[in-house]
Amino acid sequence: MKFRTRAIHVGSEPDPATGAVVTPIHLATTFIQPAAGTWGQFDYSRSGTPTRSAVEKTLASLEGAAGSLAFSSGMAATHCASMLLKSGEHVVAGCDIYGGTFRLLHKICNRAGVTVTLAPADDVSQISAAIQDNTKMVWIESIGNPLMTIPDIPAIAKIAHERGALLGVDSTFAPPCMLRPLELGADIVMHSATKYLGGHSDCLAGVLSCRDASLHKELYFVQNATGAVLGSLESFLLQRGLKTLELRMREQSKTALEIAKWLEQHPRVTRVLYPGLPSHTNHQRAKQFMGDQFGAMISFEIDGDFQRTKLVCQSTKLFGLAVSLGAVESLIEQPASMSHASYDAQAKAKFGITDSLIRISIGLEDPSDLIADLDAAISI
Repeated sequence: MKFRTRAIHVGSEPDPATGAVVTPIHLATTFIQPAAGTWGQFDYSRSGTPTRSAVEKTLASLEGAAGSLAFSSGMAATHCASMLLKSGEHVVAGCDIYGGTFRLLHKICNRAGVTVTLAPADDVSQISAAIQDNTKMVWIESIGNPLMTIPDIPAIAKIAHERGALLGVDSTFAPPCMLRPLELGADIVMHSATKYLGGHSDCLAGVLSCRDASLHKELYFVQNATGAVLGSLESFLLQRGLKTLELRMREQSKTALEIAKWLEQHPRVTRVLYPGLPSHTNHQRAKQFMGDQFGAMISFEIDGDFQRTKLVCQSTKLFGLAVSLGAVESLIEQPASMSHASYDAQAKAKFGITDSLIRISIGLEDPSDLIADLDAAISI
């Protein structure tokens, strides 16, 4: 079956008890067992529920994974993956990454004796040079946040595996209808499912999917031991969102390309970062891996300082001033003061998070309305 068919039917089979076409929301926290010491399919909701198992089945099918795990947030999923690392081990991460991941690696993982080196993920040679003898994981983003860099996933996977490291890919900006990193050699793919997979700003969730069944089993052990699991209501909402994922992404990507082209011509915009533009440094690589869809995230810089950039972000009417992304409504933010505020000033300067940088998430509104809204704010 094709992607959009599987998104609707795999994991959403009619309920055998009632014939319901929508997966029931099982709120039970514990389940009666057949006998003492004899375990049924479900025993305690931290270990699994019918509703969570259903959406994990859908996710595994869409990712082409041996198995998927649903978490209470994207950061809970990333944290679980990081717990594969032991004290004294090392991780190489892309330097164009979400602020929460930067904070986790530098201020939480370091407490467990795990060290990190950041390198440009779109430069294979620099990723390779950053790998040490004790490197056990490479962590990159399929589309970097917020500078929209595109890594060569197959090349990085080859290098990581030759050096004995796992490759994890945060593919939040490029959901599986656009890109499936496991098929390109990644070992783990993570999504903040709060974003495109849920798609409606009403479901906090995270996902890990694994290429290898044994790795899936190991991550499930960590998840069950630490407990950051997705609740049944959120599992229901996530599965609902997945059913329209491909259709939403097609329209949002189309609108994003139109807006990115318009921004390039705006006299007060000094730089536009969008993989679908020929001017993007990694445009050809994006075409190679993503075809004709480049996602719905755009970053751009204006001819203004920190305060003017804040004013622009605060002056839109349709674009909501908010962190997060990937839903049906469009959002705008200033990374330096919002999504990447956890970077210290030196790190912001080093990794190109300028005061004049703006990041927008394109929703499902009419493109002409969004352009008019941006034009009024940028020209203020």
